[in-house]
Amino acid sequence: MPGPGADSAPFAADGGPVGVLVLHGFTGSPRTVRPWAEHLAAAGLTVRAPLLAGHGAGWRELSATGWTDWLASAEQAFAEISAKCEQVFVAGISMGGCLAFRLAEIHGERVSGLAVVNPSLAGDNPLIPFTPVLKYVIRAIPSIGGDIKKPGAQEGALKKTPVASVATLPKMWKTTAAELASVTQPVLVYRSTIDHVVGPASMKVLTSALPGAQVRLLADSYHVATLDNDAPEIFDGTLAFVQKHSIERQNG
Repeated sequence: MPGPGADSAPFAADGGPVGVLVLHGFTGSPRTVRPWAEHLAAAGLTVRAPLLAGHGAGWRELSATGWTDWLASAEQAFAEISAKCEQVFVAGISMGGCLAFRLAEIHGERVSGLAVVNPSLAGDNPLIPFTPVLKYVIRAIPSIGGDIKKPGAQEGALKKTPVASVATLPKMWKTTAAELASVTQPVLVYRSTIDHVVGPASMKVLTSALPGAQVRLLADSYHVATLDNDAPEIFDGTLAFVQKHSIERQNG
């Protein structure tokens, strides 16, 4: 099986004036979202899928980073694509979905819309609140990656998850959830009916703050749905969503 360094390079494609920033999840890499990004680029969109800080190497490298570092990586990529495009949409999976919402909160109308897959907005594991202490006792736990239903599909996520990095997630969730109701952009959400990584608490946070969000259920995929059986539905639906709302804005 390929290690975390395989295919983890950032993805970039320059197309037209409409851009999409695509963000991978915690312990993953652009490999998780590369087919998604490639599909959007093939339609003529300008696309960036950055490698977030600390990711793509090993758990020790990731352990030295936290959610503000990952947000800084997303901000840098957003600034780059915004300089090239008249409109920018943000897409993301899992933690990348949370970062997408945070970018929308920070930048307002500079983000034209959001497409997220199994976004992580809250913790379901009862041990997470104790990770600030546990990190001094247990440096890493087994990988959370690879939750894919499709036979043979591999995410190439880190083989271990650093507890120190997990300990920063609650602040990310709390910060994002506190301002989530301020998001006025169009929102498209894909949610797997069976997800072994992100539990129901995240969707409760999302739908409570944004009752108008468009939610589409994925019946044949687990957490990493962008590499799973329902991936074509996500890719086509995201493209249609971007095309619809970019046209609406141009005409408006």
